[in-house]
Amino acid sequence: MRPVSVLNAPGSGWERLAGQVAAEIPLAEVDAVWTFRALRHEGREFGTAVICRRDGERRRIYTARFAHTLKGKERGRFEATIEEVGSGPPEAVTQLIAGVRRRMDDEVPESVEPAQWFAHLPAQEPPPDGPPGQG
Repeated sequence: MRPVSVLNAPGSGWERLAGQVAAEIPLAEVDAVWTFRALRHEGREFGTAVICRRDGERRRIYTARFAHTLKGKERGRFEATIEEVGSGPPEAVTQLIAGVRRRMDDEVPESVEPAQWFAHLPAQEPPPDGPPGQG
C-alpha cells in the first residue's frame, strides 16, 4: 500500500487531481476511491483514479486522469479530466470497476479512503437546507 504522504504530496499530480475532483464532485457524496499506479514517460507523470459517488440509491463511477509535466520547458504544467463512465445500484459497483480494470490492462487498483485522498483540502461546507434567507 502506498503511503498517503507520497500519494498526495504537496504539488504532486495526485494532490492536484484530488483538488480537481473536489471542485467537480461534492466530497460528502464520494464513498470510494481507487488509484492505479502512476506512470512516468518522457518527463511526464500520468495517473488514473476511479471515484465512486453516492447519488440517492445509485452509485456513479468516474474516471479521473492527470498528466503532470515534471521536466522540460513546460515543467509544472498540469492537465486533468474527470469523466463519468457508468452508474448503477451499489451491488453493481464491482462490475463497473471490473470494466474500468479491463480498459486499464487489468491492473488491480488500490483502494484509498476518501478521507485520506482529500485530507489536504479544506473541509467543504454542507449544503444549505433551503433557499437563502430561510432557516
